[in-house]
Amino acid sequence: MATGTVVAVCRSENKGERKKDYGLGVLLTGHGLEEDAHAGPWHRQVSLLALESIEKMRQKGLDVNPGDFAENITTEGLALTDLQLGARMKVGDEVLLEVTQIGKVCHDRCAIYYQAGDCVMPREGIFAKVLSGGKIKTGDFVTVVQNSG
Repeated sequence: MATGTVVAVCRSENKGERKKDYGLGVLLTGHGLEEDAHAGPWHRQVSLLALESIEKMRQKGLDVNPGDFAENITTEGLALTDLQLGARMKVGDEVLLEVTQIGKVCHDRCAIYYQAGDCVMPREGIFAKVLSGGKIKTGDFVTVVQNSG
């Protein structure tokens, strides 16, 4: 089974802005990250982006960090782009996520694009719904328990 690590847990009060890394959070079943602007009863409850993707932007000369692309969970060591729709991941001891979308279409240049100069999220970010909620924190393992619908 593929395994990675949580390196940041980020949230924001408003959509379309960089998120702040709080290092911990509570994922609510069927809702998303508590106190995050993107949480709600829809298919993109939680967003994930790999630190490796952020590093690609750093190599282009951008000063970017976890949360700057509005992702909720930044991971390391797990190829998120290799996951399929319906893949399930266990995060920490309690949380179970199901991948609902890979990448996204940005019809307009968002605030993140203008702030960071590029946005890797549409190409390499993934979205998931929370099947089983609980607490997560930096250092938790992210384990793929199923990689198909």
